[in-house]
Amino acid sequence: MKKQHIGFELSIYENEEDLSRNEQKLLSDAEKARENAYAPYSNFKVGAAVLLENGETVIGNNQENSSYPSGLCAERVAIFQAGAKYPGIPIKTIAISATSKDYVVDTPAGPCGNCRQSIIEYEQKQKTPVSLLLRGQIGPIYKCDSVADILPLAFSSSFLSDS
Repeated sequence: MKKQHIGFELSIYENEEDLSRNEQKLLSDAEKARENAYAPYSNFKVGAAVLLENGETVIGNNQENSSYPSGLCAERVAIFQAGAKYPGIPIKTIAISATSKDYVVDTPAGPCGNCRQSIIEYEQKQKTPVSLLLRGQIGPIYKCDSVADILPLAFSSSFLSDS
């Protein structure tokens, strides 16, 4: 038997001012998108802002449904909208911000497993990393250089073909 550690480096920013202006704006766009989330069941609002290679920003927020599986997370709303509106334009960065009606979210919330898989599909398709900026309502900002970092051993289309 052989054991191997899989890990990644994470940049942690205590102050928004330490980010680039583009990153600050993207995070602000995610926070604004978060406010319009439809989350009457969980009271947990998430906003996402996607920066594309052409400079366009596309936003999304979580959309819940009383039939829970029918809802959609902010990240997928944003990347699917980006893919529909700007097909073939690579995604550079996704900023994600979360808050709760019931408590202060002071820790960055990472994308759920479904969102990680959806985002990595774009990363694999475009053959360039998609970086992530993660923030709660307050507190530190996490920056990941690639979705692959937070989804090691990801499933890909290569498993669906023998070539």
